[in-house]
Amino acid sequence: MKVSLFITCLVDMFQSNVGKATVELLERLGCEVDFPEGQICCGQPAYNSGYVKDSKKAMRRMIETFESAEYVVSPSGSCAFMFKEYPHLFRDEPVWAEKAQRLADKTYELTDFIVNVLKVEDVGATLEKKATYHTSCHMTRLLGVTDAPMKLLRHVKGLEFTPLPRKHDCCGFGGTFSVKMSQISEQMVDEKVACVEETAADVLIGADCGCLMNIGGRIGRKNKPIEVMHIAEVLNSR
Repeated sequence: MKVSLFITCLVDMFQSNVGKATVELLERLGCEVDFPEGQICCGQPAYNSGYVKDSKKAMRRMIETFESAEYVVSPSGSCAFMFKEYPHLFRDEPVWAEKAQRLADKTYELTDFIVNVLKVEDVGATLEKKATYHTSCHMTRLLGVTDAPMKLLRHVKGLEFTPLPRKHDCCGFGGTFSVKMSQISEQMVDEKVACVEETAADVLIGADCGCLMNIGGRIGRKNKPIEVMHIAEVLNSR
């Protein structure tokens, strides 16, 4: 099965280890992974800030870049969801709308792809840690991926899992929200860190690098002894 990796800006610039884990994991599961070098930002930051016309330039580039892909897989529920929004945004441009729909139909968040396309729930991972899991807003509420991460984590050998209190609360990242509304964002992430501490977990796991960067940054500033891991890194642990 051929998979084209949609790496996302945050992984590309800040968390390349997540990209590496994603590729190694997919290859171990029998996928042939390629990396279309024409990819750029999916346009979400500009779109969410109200610059719809400008954001479409990036969107068209992404549609063209992944046009020949068999499957598009991303280690980010938020960015994968943005591809799902493209057909709606190009609804008044029939040619682009058709291309956008083809891209949306073949795009998957990593755990969703593993569980629902590859039909795998045990990837053979081992991690001797006590962990909890943060459910990101875009991935759960908009993309609708809720069960796949838990199905995979349940099969990680040695992982002691504790549910996160108030798990559906936003961490305060929200892309540009954390910059424009920094004081509110800070209070929200402080509440999230307190909930993580309540579980006494060694590791906080998540599937969106934006959330993990935000929560992990606050954990670091507070000097809390809690490790932050993307679920791709957990599933790639042997």
